[in-house]
Amino acid sequence: MLIYPAIDLYEKQAVRLYKGDYAQKTVYSENPVEVARAFKAAGASCIHLVDLEGAKFGTTPNLSVIVDVKKETGLFTEVGGGIRTMEVIDTYLSSGIDRVILGTAAVTEEGFVEKAIQKYGDKIAVGIDIKDGYVAIRGWTEKSPWNAFDFCEKMQKIGVKTMICTDISKDGAMQGTNRALYKELSEKFSMQIIASGGVSSMEDVNALRKMDLYGAIIGKAYYTGAIDLKAAIEVAK
Repeated sequence: MLIYPAIDLYEKQAVRLYKGDYAQKTVYSENPVEVARAFKAAGASCIHLVDLEGAKFGTTPNLSVIVDVKKETGLFTEVGGGIRTMEVIDTYLSSGIDRVILGTAAVTEEGFVEKAIQKYGDKIAVGIDIKDGYVAIRGWTEKSPWNAFDFCEKMQKIGVKTMICTDISKDGAMQGTNRALYKELSEKFSMQIIASGGVSSMEDVNALRKMDLYGAIIGKAYYTGAIDLKAAIEVAK
């Protein structure tokens, strides 16, 4: 299992939100590139970046920082947050980013994911953010009519290879991850599933590894010191 340490970007700073609430934001670093270098020093091979402003507005305000992280570290870099047009996908991938994560547009724009996959194949992942069993969109501010499992089924059928699944109720809450959800997802689907939201202890890392998940994202637990990144990467192996 791969460990994806995460940087959430807002106004070019590394921040964390509590359960996706923009009003409950903590700034952890004014230098995200430095944070990414620390990830690499701890043994990380990949990194998960989210443009929180992009998620709200469908723009790329943190593009320069994201490109700097890739250039300075050489880590496998995946990016999510506001990627709603082919132009934005083109911008990220032509800038050297390895994989982009489609969220809102995967739900609201019929045919968009298929078009992206036809052009870019496995450089396209889909993020499913789950709120009360349904897929949330627009920076988690709205709930779509899609049941999470039905949507996963649809994505698998159209050829999505990698799925990042977040339980919003667990994100940033430091209360453990939703192991039952990831167990069910791993049993039902053959996609590469990356767990996100609430991975807050070595027990979580160990439990997810035993499910044979493809990856797990570690965010707040790294910044608060609850998880030692180097140790988590070893356990995940």
